[in-house]
Amino acid sequence: MCLAVPGRVLDIEERDGTRMATVDFGGVVKEVCLEYLPDLQVGEYAIVHVGFALQRLDEESAKQTLELFAELGMLQEEFGDAWETAAAEAGVEPVEEVRNQ
Repeated sequence: MCLAVPGRVLDIEERDGTRMATVDFGGVVKEVCLEYLPDLQVGEYAIVHVGFALQRLDEESAKQTLELFAELGMLQEEFGDAWETAAAEAGVEPVEEVRNQ
């Protein structure tokens, strides 16, 4: 599943002519493109989908959504290790754990 997740802008910089931000998604920090929201500022929240900030969001709505996603385990599903998730769904131990035994 690929969610649109609210995140808070921590830092903004221009990279190779593209406005990029470091965004916090309830403890998970990722790089996000701001080309669709060129006036977004540090401290503001936006809904992000596949690495692009798409819509500005108020802080209260963003926090409520992040809490709900966390309760439902959707943040781990969205941002967790894809190999670990696939192994768990298949009922197989992740490779790292098998090597350490």
